[in-house]
Amino acid sequence: MKEIVVPELAESITEGTVAEWLVSKGDQVEKGDPVVELETDKVNVEVNSDFSGVIAEILVEEGDDVEVGDVIAKVDESGEASGSGDSGESESKDDDKEESKEEPKEEKKEEKSESKEEKSDSKDEGKDDNKTDQPVASPATRKRARELGIDLSEIKPKDPVGRISKEDVEAAAKSKSDSGKKSSKKEEKSAEKTEFDKPVVREKMSRRRQTIAKRLVEAQHTAAMLTTFNEVDMTNMMKVRSERKDAFQEKHGVKLGFMSFFTKAVVGALKEFPLVNAEIQGDEVVKKQFYDIGVAVSTEEGLVVPVVRDADRLSFAGIESEIGDLAKKARDGKLGLKDLQGGSFTITNGGIFGSLLSTPILNTPQVGILGMHKIEKRPKVMPDDSIEVRPMMYIAMSYDHRIIDGREAVQFLDRVKQMIEDPYDLLLEG
Repeated sequence: MKEIVVPELAESITEGTVAEWLVSKGDQVEKGDPVVELETDKVNVEVNSDFSGVIAEILVEEGDDVEVGDVIAKVDESGEASGSGDSGESESKDDDKEESKEEPKEEKKEEKSESKEEKSDSKDEGKDDNKTDQPVASPATRKRARELGIDLSEIKPKDPVGRISKEDVEAAAKSKSDSGKKSSKKEEKSAEKTEFDKPVVREKMSRRRQTIAKRLVEAQHTAAMLTTFNEVDMTNMMKVRSERKDAFQEKHGVKLGFMSFFTKAVVGALKEFPLVNAEIQGDEVVKKQFYDIGVAVSTEEGLVVPVVRDADRLSFAGIESEIGDLAKKARDGKLGLKDLQGGSFTITNGGIFGSLLSTPILNTPQVGILGMHKIEKRPKVMPDDSIEVRPMMYIAMSYDHRIIDGREAVQFLDRVKQMIEDPYDLLLEG
């Protein structure tokens, strides 16, 4: 009987939740076939079978939390398991065949004295364990089991002839301990629940939502987070976009949106203020020499931040195309781990939902995030003191005050403002 275990998923991902079983007990599988889908902190991943055979046992249910290395199912490589998934059936058949010649003699030996099992030697290895309730184990192994409070009859030995070893006992004790820890955690969680006198609906948070909640709280606890604001006159950008959008789409096959302008402006400002493109590792400041820009995308399962790689090397069309592809993959649930890993700075646009102003939370370990907002017409005092109605956008930058001073943060945001308000210069430089 072979075991399917939760494999190494990715760097920093050690656990997941069983989202959906793709097979049932008794199903035939081939090596490499996907058998279960796990929901992790970032994306859903499929776990494949490393063996060909029949699914004999499914050990966890949908909604259960599992960790890397956990056994989640068993495969009978003989392919003879019944639909009921009796995990011991094929082993019993093999044992019967091997022991048919010596079975009568061994049974007589057992009838004479059960104590001979305690002194089991090489002859004991041929016993049919299915015909005796007494597990085969050495006295030292039995003593260790008593010390750890382990019932030998509940242990499935790794030894092909059924002898229980000290290692089996230690493994069972560890499994029992881990199970106890998980149970205590569940009890702690249930103890925190508040009962209500009026009707409520309880729904378990998805693993992704739990992770989002955890990371946002961690960001507030670990970073000295501060937010600075500015206001951008969108007149010129909207004019350029209106003039170029049809020709742009006809030539490149993608729409010319605001995100490419802001991405280019952010990259330009990051080059002038490299600390905003850094992160803290221990007592070191790591200044990144690349510009991988995360773009926050809202999905039904929560916020994800896929990364536009090497944004400084992409054209406006390249950025728009990349953002469009990543957003579609996010909505379809097809983002891979490589789409989400890394990133040196993040842009989030709450304006698409109507947000006028907000204070974005850092996407740690990054030390800066830019928040875009709703464009709204407001009166603006012009250089000649006249007042005009202009399309305005509030922009916000949250930053980690541990390595970014207020002066740098304000100047960074002001530089972004200048480039957005002068998109012709931005287009030429981009």
